[in-house]
This record gives sequence, C-alpha cells and structure tokens, in this order.
Amino acid sequence: MPNLKEVRNRISSVNSTMQITSAMKMVSAAKLRRAQDRVTQMRPYAQKLTEILGRLTSTLDPSENKLSAEREVKNVLLVLITSNRGLCGGFNAAVIKAAKEKIQNNPDKTYKVVTVGKKAFDFFKKTDLILQSEKVKGDNHLLFDDLNFDAASEVPNGIVEEYLDGKFDEVHLVYNRFKNAATQVLEFEQFLPVLKPETEVDNSSVDYLFEPTKNEIIEDLIPKSLKTQFYKAVLDSNAAEHGARMTAMHKATDNAKDLLDHLKLSYNKARQAAITNEILEIVGGANALDDA
Repeated sequence: MPNLKEVRNRISSVNSTMQITSAMKMVSAAKLRRAQDRVTQMRPYAQKLTEILGRLTSTLDPSENKLSAEREVKNVLLVLITSNRGLCGGFNAAVIKAAKEKIQNNPDKTYKVVTVGKKAFDFFKKTDLILQSEKVKGDNHLLFDDLNFDAASEVPNGIVEEYLDGKFDEVHLVYNRFKNAATQVLEFEQFLPVLKPETEVDNSSVDYLFEPTKNEIIEDLIPKSLKTQFYKAVLDSNAAEHGARMTAMHKATDNAKDLLDHLKLSYNKARQAAITNEILEIVGGANALDDA
C-alpha cells in the first residue's frame, strides 16, 4: 500500500505538469493559427511561380542555365529544417531519420548537411554518418526568431553560390509539410537542379512577350523562385511544428488527467485503509479494557 504522503506529492507533481502542458497547448494553438495563415497565403504564389518557371525552363537548352542543368551526382547537400525546441512528438525525429536513411542507403555519394533549427544541428554535429570536416555547414537557428522572407533568403543565396561553384551536384530540402493540426507530411524535395515539369508542357498555346529577353528574365526568376520555394518550406515546417506541439501537449494533458484520476483513487483507497486500521486499533483497545 503506498504511503499517503508519497501519493499526495505525486498528485501535486502531476497536477503541476498538467497545468504546464495545458498552457503550452494553448500557446501552440495561438501560434499555429498565425503560422497556418502565413503558409496558406504563400502556397498559391509559390506554386504559380514554379509553374511559370517550369514552362519557361522547358524551352531552354541545359547549357543556357546552370541551375537547371543536370550533372552526374556525386556530391549531395541536404537542407534539414527542424525546430529549435522539442516537446513536439516525432516532428524532428522524422526529418533526422529520413536524412540518415538517405545517407546510409547511398554510400557511393558524398553528403553534406545544412541545418535550419537546433535539433538537426545537435544530432549531426555528433554523428559519424559523414566526415567531421564536412558535417554541418550551419544551424541557422536564429532564422525562427524573426521569420521573414529577407532573412530566409540568405540561406538559399549561399547554397546557390556553392552549387554554381560545383561544390554540390544536387540539393534536397527535407522538412515536414503542414497538412492540418494533427498531421505533418514528410517532404524530401529537390531544390537544385531546378526540376522540369513532370508532364510535357505545351507552350504553343501560351504566347509570352518577353521584356527585356527570355534568358535575362529566367536568370532573375530562377533565384527568386528558389528563395520562394525555400521560404515556403520554412513556413510549412514552422506551422507543422506548432501543430505537432499542440497535439503532443494535448495528449500529454489527457494522460496527466488519467494519471491524476488513478492517483486520487489510490490515495482514497490508502486513506480508507488507514482509517479502517485506526478504527480496528481503537476497537481492539476498547475490547482489551473491557476484558480487563
């Protein structure tokens, strides 16, 4: 039978934890609403920009634009987007696991990692999956302190420069796409080279007027499209993080309530047993006096 004091202490501890998880759930719910609005507003623009870019690049010769030309893949850069904090279920673990499997299943390629968020950075700076000197190029965790397009653009700018210098043959974004508050979809999205449309694009039905020239427009449009694609991925991941944390804290609060009910039942049983023992002792003492 548990000690009454121990049960009271556990009840107090669980009650405090439940208050914390409930508060964290409400904070995440408020942040989720704002993050969800931002990503839903950004998606149509990003999709339309990608569609226009696909139509234009499909008419180009690969030699005309280095960002859309395919190469023999030897060096791959993985851009992992995670959160700075935990307590969000399997949100960060899903991204890290996908990256690990990609590296382990392709031993013939050299992998480097750029991380956005502390969780992926903390993992890959300790792992021996890739060479220590080529492990993590930066954590970029301050990006989430003031998430905006200009700040997010600095990361793809550096990636594009190194890609043009030939340091990477392929770049992939690995992140959680926001679907709803309870569901996040893991995305392994090619960033570079720029993908051509999956279906053959019929440009004969579209009459574009180019000013100044098509090549100059594409040279300006591709970097902007890449920045937009990266920013959308970060917004998606940010919204997915708050959704995952809200769900995790909701489950934690429910579990705390169940545990609290169980502890209160145990406390009442222990208290009833203690009272029964005291009554038996009193009755036993009274009977002893009567016999005397």
